[in-house]
Amino acid sequence: MASTLAGGVMLVLETLTQIVTVIFISPLIAGIYENLKSKVELKKGPSVFQPYYDLFKYIKKETIVPYNAGFLFIYGPYLVFAILVLISFIIPVVIPEPVYFTASADFLGGALLFSLASFIKILGSVDSGSNYSVMGAARASSFTYLGEATLITVFFAVAFITRTDNPYVTNHYLVMHPFSYLTLLHIFASVAFFMVFLFETGRIPVESEGLMELGMIDGAFNYEYSGKLLAINKWSGYMKNYLLGSVLLNVFIFPWFMFSGRLFFLDVPVMILKWLLLMLILLFIETTLSKLRLYKVQDFLATAFTLSIAFLIVSVI
Repeated sequence: MASTLAGGVMLVLETLTQIVTVIFISPLIAGIYENLKSKVELKKGPSVFQPYYDLFKYIKKETIVPYNAGFLFIYGPYLVFAILVLISFIIPVVIPEPVYFTASADFLGGALLFSLASFIKILGSVDSGSNYSVMGAARASSFTYLGEATLITVFFAVAFITRTDNPYVTNHYLVMHPFSYLTLLHIFASVAFFMVFLFETGRIPVESEGLMELGMIDGAFNYEYSGKLLAINKWSGYMKNYLLGSVLLNVFIFPWFMFSGRLFFLDVPVMILKWLLLMLILLFIETTLSKLRLYKVQDFLATAFTLSIAFLIVSVI
């Protein structure tokens, strides 16, 4: 009885750690990256806590809803936020062992939830009636079909390595079989997922942040949002980046040094260290490559999709 109770308490603590980390540490990861990027560019840069300051500032401001906006514009940000919280139960973003509600979906289910969140975000921005938002939504729709297809294909195909689509089992398998990283299958999947990660997070060479009309994609989604709705949208963006990056780290690049049981409290600092490693890679890319022209983004994503399909074909053969 006592051991069962202790196990239940530990599972609750691990679940809370995973959810709290995704929600509250994701802005810190974004702040650290922007600070490091400024340091590389020989600038003072913002504080690592700047994303928290921004979110708090937006929450305090008045929320203004466009006259022609519908219910998706108002409730879409909350739906996206809730979907991303649900995804954090499914994949090993902090804890290597299944937590509560992990069995609600698998790799493929997580990919479909990512796609659903993107779809709702696009509909919400279109529902504002703004020409700039519609322009950004049209651009996103013309690009994300390749990005989401690659994401689904990679998650589906990676199951061929472990003969399961459970992300936690995949993580354990890769930890126990490090030579799997040297296979052509894993290399194709890792490169394809990394390219999608660059696109989804708006990093150079596929930079989509900002409000420049000729290049903005993600920036157009928030064009008509203000106040609490803008804060929720920004917060969801931080969470999405953290979730995708954590999957890249814990499943494709560096799945080691994740703890469960009594040592689970070490997972948060370990994840921050892993993220620092990923940040160094991203900083190298952003400081050595120039931004792709907008019409070249489809070629970039088509390459990622081709790699994921090649991985799937090779794994079947």
